[in-house]
Amino acid sequence: MMKSLTAWMLGAAALASGPAFAQDGAPKAPEPKLIVAISVDQLSTDLFNEYRDDFNGGLKRLAGGIAFPNGYQSHAATETCPGHSTILTGSRPARTGIIANSWFDPTQARTGKNGKADYGVYCSEDTSIEGSNSSDYTVSPKLLKVPTLGDRMRAANPASQVVAVSGKDRGAVMMGGHNTTLTMWWDGKSFRSYAGSEAAIPKGAALVNSRAKAAIDKPAAVKLPTMCASHSRGVSIGGDASVGTLQQRKPGDARAFRASGEFDSLTMDLALAAFGEKKLGRGAATDVLAISLSATDYIGHTFGTAGAETCTQMAALDATLGRMFAALDKSKVPYLVVLTADHGGHDLPERNNIQGLPAAERADIKLMPQGVGPALAKAFDLPEPAIMGDAPFGDMYLSTKIPAAKRSAVLDAALKHYRTHPQVEAVITKDEIAATPSPSGPPEDWSLIQRVRANFDPSRSGDFYVALKRYVTPIPNTSFGYVATHGSPWGYDRRVPILFWWKGVAPYEQPNGIETVDILPTLASLIGLDVPKDEIDGRCVDLMAGAASNCK
Repeated sequence: MMKSLTAWMLGAAALASGPAFAQDGAPKAPEPKLIVAISVDQLSTDLFNEYRDDFNGGLKRLAGGIAFPNGYQSHAATETCPGHSTILTGSRPARTGIIANSWFDPTQARTGKNGKADYGVYCSEDTSIEGSNSSDYTVSPKLLKVPTLGDRMRAANPASQVVAVSGKDRGAVMMGGHNTTLTMWWDGKSFRSYAGSEAAIPKGAALVNSRAKAAIDKPAAVKLPTMCASHSRGVSIGGDASVGTLQQRKPGDARAFRASGEFDSLTMDLALAAFGEKKLGRGAATDVLAISLSATDYIGHTFGTAGAETCTQMAALDATLGRMFAALDKSKVPYLVVLTADHGGHDLPERNNIQGLPAAERADIKLMPQGVGPALAKAFDLPEPAIMGDAPFGDMYLSTKIPAAKRSAVLDAALKHYRTHPQVEAVITKDEIAATPSPSGPPEDWSLIQRVRANFDPSRSGDFYVALKRYVTPIPNTSFGYVATHGSPWGYDRRVPILFWWKGVAPYEQPNGIETVDILPTLASLIGLDVPKDEIDGRCVDLMAGAASNCK
């Protein structure tokens, strides 16, 4: 027995000193002249894993690189703007200040489109512009409190170019940052940029916008991919409406156009036009091309995540990313691609109910702050709704019009209303959140209050935070315009893939969790950019499958 054990130990030692682990044979860290950072809006780990074996284009290439299929948008407020703010800043929303897609400022009312007081603040607006409000705003990165990777690169070397393109203004703004060469987004009719930035817009943008208009004006004829046949099953969402089978887009329906693979394809065409015309990756400095693809999110909201619509989108996304890789390969530019998502998503409860998850349900409309606020105002004889909020979950704000003598009683009544509701997991006060240290360690092990703390900004967050129970969709009924959504602190909304690829990559897969805030310090290590550790929340991830490391 001892001889056998000794022989095994000697054999193991020989393997450890073999070529695969020898320094001379270790893979070298990439030295990209172009960093391509991609966010696929609402691409959850669940979606990525479900379709992984079907990918044969760009997603197949990415999955064959360095794969962290269980990455984390680690905070509780799993929405588009907070999620995008983490990807290229290295910072959680508590540090970026982007705590939600929109929040409230009870101290300052502006006039909304309906002529009523608007206390809302949109995450990508310039609040200093007179007449601006949360629904009619000028796009700006001013509310982002930290620099992006591109901002840091341009501060270190102004020759670096930073281009950000997205189907949503907040996607482009939060990934591009404060000092871009070009920022472009879809405004509902066409792709556009900041006022005064017309000279930076690539000539190819005009063709992309022309093609987008043509796509909206004509009916779409989308074919069901063979791989999606088993997903094509109608599910009733009330009345005569149903989802789950492909529905052809009617001419002139710009909203339906957003919820299509064609929208992502044109967003990518715009990004590639900027790549070509601005000669990204071909100058003396390293450049950044940030691309946020929005169609997966619009499709998930409109149809849910488990039907033929999303399956068809996964095939289209794979093909669009394949075209991108072909263009980058042809250019001969040394590039690195990192792909992740701003958040995950959860399917509509009606389909979950008939597919093995009877606990799934829609939120009680009595949880909506638009009803709770007026009811409390009436009970306490107040001049306006007592609380403000966007949805039946997340940050809730007390009105500043509540007299000091009544404020504590109103807060107690609001807390009791939410805490006693059977669909509510927890209600956490601002003081409780503030007293919680910033979380650390594996994000999959964080407590609920730690997840909420990761998106807590004392100057912007509410007086209390409402977390709904698992599988409760915070859309009371489908008349609200969407059938499914995200935003919860649960795994289906927090877990996202994080994938790295470059030419010559020595692939490996790590199933344990890393955070999207780890992307910036990892990329910075590859290009020799110094980022003080006390300015970010993320850590450098070793991408080298061997003894060598890109992390210093």
